[in-house]
Amino acid sequence: MCGIVGYIGSGNAKDVIIDGLKKLEYRGYDSAGIAVVRDGKLEIKKHVGGIANLENLIGDDPMTSNVGIGHTRWATHGAPSDINAHPHGNQDNTIAIVHNGIIENYQELKQELIEKYGVEFKSETDTEVIAQLIGVIYREKKDLLDSVYSAVSKMRGAYAIAAVAQDEPDKIVAVRKDAPLIAGLGKDSNFIASDIPALLKYVKEIYLIENNETVLLTKDQVKIFDENRNEVKREVFHVTWDADAAEKEGYDHFMLKEIFEQPKGLSETLNRRLNDEGKIKLEGITLTKEHIENISKIYIVACGTAYHAGLVGKYIIEKLASIPVEVDVASEFRYRSPLVDKNTLFIAISQSGETLDTLAALREAKDKGARVLSVVNVVGSSVARESDDVFYTWAGPEIAVASTKAYTTQLMCMYMIALYMGLEKGSITREYYDKFIMDLKAVPDKLENFLKNVSQIERDAKMLYNKEQVFFIGRGLDSAVSYEGSLKLKEISYINSFAIAAGELKHGTIALMEPGTLVIALACQDFLYEKMVSNIQEIKARGAYVVSVAKEGNDAIAKQSDQMIYIPECRDEIAPLLSVVPLQLFAYYVAKERGCNIDKPKNLAKSVTVE
Repeated sequence: MCGIVGYIGSGNAKDVIIDGLKKLEYRGYDSAGIAVVRDGKLEIKKHVGGIANLENLIGDDPMTSNVGIGHTRWATHGAPSDINAHPHGNQDNTIAIVHNGIIENYQELKQELIEKYGVEFKSETDTEVIAQLIGVIYREKKDLLDSVYSAVSKMRGAYAIAAVAQDEPDKIVAVRKDAPLIAGLGKDSNFIASDIPALLKYVKEIYLIENNETVLLTKDQVKIFDENRNEVKREVFHVTWDADAAEKEGYDHFMLKEIFEQPKGLSETLNRRLNDEGKIKLEGITLTKEHIENISKIYIVACGTAYHAGLVGKYIIEKLASIPVEVDVASEFRYRSPLVDKNTLFIAISQSGETLDTLAALREAKDKGARVLSVVNVVGSSVARESDDVFYTWAGPEIAVASTKAYTTQLMCMYMIALYMGLEKGSITREYYDKFIMDLKAVPDKLENFLKNVSQIERDAKMLYNKEQVFFIGRGLDSAVSYEGSLKLKEISYINSFAIAAGELKHGTIALMEPGTLVIALACQDFLYEKMVSNIQEIKARGAYVVSVAKEGNDAIAKQSDQMIYIPECRDEIAPLLSVVPLQLFAYYVAKERGCNIDKPKNLAKSVTVE
């Protein structure tokens, strides 16, 4: 959730680190800081708020140094403040560390450091405990790598840590356990970071650091060691993302850019997986006909937006492949004794591939014998590396905290998985399959045309942005999309938004309907269309203001609605690929009218790497 950047080389570390932190600001942004070794002294500068506040603090000071570490924070222990910001130093300010994750036994370590060594703590964070612990060990060992190893052996939790020492300005030591970490390989310089976008401007070759590995960086080399201090040989991973993909390219916000990138992402995700005969080719995926026939149950496990993609996936897989599917929130899956065995297929969905709850659920399912198929956007991520099979979404880098193009490309993956299983199993015909693929191929163009004129959605947002309570309703697949639309609105506009299956309105929620209550109603399922019209009539009778989303040609609903948004005609099953986009845009324009920080909403982070 926090962002880490480290640099050692022939250039000025400050400039590289600040630039990298800006690319990672989506990971955490309630404070930021940097530590460098300059003229034999360790210097730490940090400030509450975004990177701009840190830059203002530094001012014209070049902080000239060829080694340093930096951090953007998402608070877990201690409120956002200058003193709680990273980097943290030890008592005599000779060691500095940055940290992503949570140290579960920090209280007992802290107590030991106070009682045994007389350490005085300045902050409320678990991170300072790491710095002080390494500092105490360093007094005896006088070696940063040795000291980090010794400190880590005493720690429990999830973490990615990078450390520098005043007396060893020729190295950075970093370690990873259940939190993302990569090392970038440059010319006369090397890098450490939480995520690829931080390094895109500088390197295309990286090492993907595995769990319980420690990294030693110097200007000339990167060495990786396992937990027993054995050196590990690692293949270089070549990054194919373009650095421009992580820039706004003229859009006001990354979120808006990423909404408009969805046609391309959907096309890439689909067409990269189709052969000349239109059949889905699963390169690198060994899910055979025999495997599919032996599957007794599928779990789809994810968090947040990815969970909502799983709700659509459940409907499609059960319809096309005739296999029972359960969808679970990853943070709950491990704590309810799920019935998993060798005939279970576990599908993990994660944009970053580093979501800790999803990763932990995946590991538990594997331990019980399940086969794991992951749907992720980041090549080489932890979820991808620990899965039996990986289905990449090809969305490209997604920078805004609120996910948009990752969601729709995840949906496309779910359709393709369901179609592949259904055809292999024989639960759908080749004729049905071919028609479905044709309909999916048409979606990117339909969406491209829809996005050419979104002025009405912007007008609706300008008229309705001051509502403090909004309801989203739908039936069938529209219900699943309603959850995602509601999440987008609350994430970036801070409006109290609530989604519910429309048929459940009468069982309590309709009591909240009163004159002026805003309801966004999805009616994009033809076989449920009349029932949705009835539900809308019920809430209109209580004075609600209704904005309806329906397919072109379904005009009857307009008589029951205050505003209409029409999506292109499509088959019911793939309507979510189109119907979610006006909800994304509505959330975006409402948040813009309310003056919210759209790309970096308060209290949220892009990659949730703590429980």
